[in-house]
Amino acid sequence: MNFGANKKFGTHFPVLIKMVEMTDGPILELGMGLNSSLFLHWACYLSKRKLVSYESYRECYKFFKNLNNEYHQVSWVRDGDWDKIDVLDHWSVVLVDHESDRRTKEIERLANSADYIIAHDSEGRNDKSYKYSQIYPLFKYRYDFTRARPHTVVLSNFKELSDLL
Repeated sequence: MNFGANKKFGTHFPVLIKMVEMTDGPILELGMGLNSSLFLHWACYLSKRKLVSYESYRECYKFFKNLNNEYHQVSWVRDGDWDKIDVLDHWSVVLVDHESDRRTKEIERLANSADYIIAHDSEGRNDKSYKYSQIYPLFKYRYDFTRARPHTVVLSNFKELSDLL
């Protein structure tokens, strides 16, 4: 299983842990990984909290599908068709860490239905791939976590984000 060449995994963890601690509603995970998926699975299991995870890489989905339980719905995005996933609910936390060409599209879809959107790989040098600068104007609040690389940004239209961490 290849989870990418970047050896700096989990740099979004401090933000993710904080957001899970601060909230108690449902969580949406777009793109699964060893760090975030396992943490979110057990955090939500212990608190009986709804977690919905989507993954489009077949190998990765097969690896994580056994996490599926009454609190955690693990779904495969067939043919990478992210437009077909149901994100219309209200979410406390959304983690965006899937294909680079889809991140801004999902963030835009979720801008007014998530308290907090966490987007990984947000430093300026990655804007060519992820194009986060295009969606920043859609949000009232923004917090940049820059203490670890790759950086992570938190976006919200509902919650003030100054001094988050």
